Amino acid sequence: MHEDLITIGELSTRTRLSPKALRLYGDRGLLAPTRVDPHTGIRRYGLAQAERARRIALLRAVGMPLARIAAVLDADGDEPPRLLDAYWREQESAHTARREAVGYARAVLTGRGSTMYRIAEREVPEQKVLCLRRRVTAAGLVGFIGEAGESLLAHLESTDACLSGPIFAVFHGHVDEDSDGPVEVCAPTLNTVEPVGRIAVRIHPAHREAYTELTAAKRDFAAMAAVHDAVGAWVAERGYERCGGNREVYYPNFMTAGPNDHVSDVTVPFRPRG
Repeated sequence: MHEDLITIGELSTRTRLSPKALRLYGDRGLLAPTRVDPHTGIRRYGLAQAERARRIALLRAVGMPLARIAAVLDADGDEPPRLLDAYWREQESAHTARREAVGYARAVLTGRGSTMYRIAEREVPEQKVLCLRRRVTAAGLVGFIGEAGESLLAHLESTDACLSGPIFAVFHGHVDEDSDGPVEVCAPTLNTVEPVGRIAVRIHPAHREAYTELTAAKRDFAAMAAVHDAVGAWVAERGYERCGGNREVYYPNFMTAGPNDHVSDVTVPFRPRG
């Protein structure tokens, strides 16, 4: 046995990280043992790995997911602090959005919920759309929308068709940590297209909808959830009848715009009174 190798217990003592945590980091590829005895399974580490373990613990303390920690620690030069700064900007933006969501929840409890947002009405013409539908909770929502959008655009391109408007998602049911929709991502087109695999083709009828415009600063799930509730409450307060699921409309600058730029709308289709 090499003198510079230590057991997982010794590494735990040096780093104050539990053996359970060290095993988890090893299994995730963050802190692989230098040697594992093929007969006993005993893990041994190099002394220099104590410093890597220390850095993992520091990044976990600020809430960074393990996958992103791996990217930070494996980067070179000035990249690790840049990646940390980028992560923290995301967290600060999300915290700001959640603060607004808390403010909205407080307003609802005092009977002033829908007054927090500027909500208007508009007519939406009939649209032919390609669509992908899936049951998904909040944890998988962003990934599904991105994946579905790429698949729909690829199918349009393969048939020499093009978008006739922004991609949007229809929420046929509530989505949060416990509820899974389902959600349908739609790409409108005026061209002739055929369904393929899981991609369907539908006609969405013309309708009237309530809507509010959102900036990039409100892309966080908590902020979007508050807006969905506010637009739905606005429709209900006026005695209108919903005629479809809530929608999120994503404009082409959704992922690249500055925090104050208009990037999306939350809408609720309805039938007017009378």
